[in-house]
Amino acid sequence: MSRIGKKPIELPKGVTVKIENNVVAVQGPKGKLDTPLPVGIRVEQKEGHLLALRESDNHAAVHGLARALVNNAVEGVTKGWTKELEIVGIGYRAELKGKGMVVFTLGYSHPIEYPLPSGIEVAVDPKQTRLTVSGIDRQKVGQVSAEMRALRPPDPYKNKGVRYVGEHLKKKVGKTGAK
Repeated sequence: MSRIGKKPIELPKGVTVKIENNVVAVQGPKGKLDTPLPVGIRVEQKEGHLLALRESDNHAAVHGLARALVNNAVEGVTKGWTKELEIVGIGYRAELKGKGMVVFTLGYSHPIEYPLPSGIEVAVDPKQTRLTVSGIDRQKVGQVSAEMRALRPPDPYKNKGVRYVGEHLKKKVGKTGAK
């Protein structure tokens, strides 16, 4: 049995849920999210809780996944999701250009403009070396931060690049000089 799939999802105050045709629509103070459910999984609402139920044991593989997706939607519309990135390197920085564009200077011959998708907000600190990506959709927040990190992945030799806050790199030793 799926341990995660069995756990009920508690609905905070101000969150409404509509279940239609294998799509769970969650609406809360921060916005609205639609989560499609895998085949063989249904969600029931009972006494302020949501329960993920599976039709047979053939659908056990996606039971916990479906419950986690709905839980992420509920948490997203109440608290939201954030990821923090830090930029390390001399002259490396990021700045906001208007509402929907982040411009990175990462040691290339040109600045990189990254357009933000709808539903995602980015805040840049005054030093321009720390970014906070936030939104209600956990998958979108993770995808955007992964794409920003991929613009200049952390270099294990020089410890430069874009990395997640708290991400530790194992510094490698370069080639030894010829005698």
